[in-house]
Amino acid sequence: MSRLRKYLSFLWPITTKTDSDFSGPLEITWIDGKKVLDTKNANYSYGALQNVLENGLKHIDFGQINSVLILGLGGGSVVKSIAEKFNFFGSIHAVEIDQKIIDIAKTEFDISAIKNLKIHRSDAFDFVKNSNQFYDLIIVDVFIDTEIPTIFLSDEFCENLSHICQNSLLFNLGFSQNALNQTKKVTRFFQNNSNFEVLTLEKVEEINRLLIATKRSRNVV
Repeated sequence: MSRLRKYLSFLWPITTKTDSDFSGPLEITWIDGKKVLDTKNANYSYGALQNVLENGLKHIDFGQINSVLILGLGGGSVVKSIAEKFNFFGSIHAVEIDQKIIDIAKTEFDISAIKNLKIHRSDAFDFVKNSNQFYDLIIVDVFIDTEIPTIFLSDEFCENLSHICQNSLLFNLGFSQNALNQTKKVTRFFQNNSNFEVLTLEKVEEINRLLIATKRSRNVV
């Protein structure tokens, strides 16, 4: 059936709809031979979002990365990008609060095939706050439809991130004009943190904003 849908999707999109307690209506769509996961107003995985995050990942030195934390699993497209396109074989931990999303990632996108992945069903804010583990790369991609919940734009969240980040941070700041001033707070936080060097990317794939914060090397005395 999946193979038939794949072939037919070159003629017209084939969509299955479902609902989530956290993300609202979800759509799993075969289009032009590829399967994508969307919310009502945004791509969640395997479409434009995957391209956006891959643009950011090109700025990461994976030679310095042994562990990755992903906040916001979605369908798992960024996991597959890291494992397959960037040839990363270290540990990957993904945090996702929505069990429906986790199930979709496993059944529709075969994310379980990536053996170095561990999925935590948890609130990302609480996970970061209570973590006693450090990660070389942290990817923040936490959205409800098109919006980042304000708690993930707070100084407290950014402070907690900075404590467990050992090398690099990639933060998807989205494209919502309504939240533009709030997302600027995240950029200012890391720009004002002397432990990090900051690169901001505007209009990635013509729309998204990305922040990349890299921990400064410390001279050994």
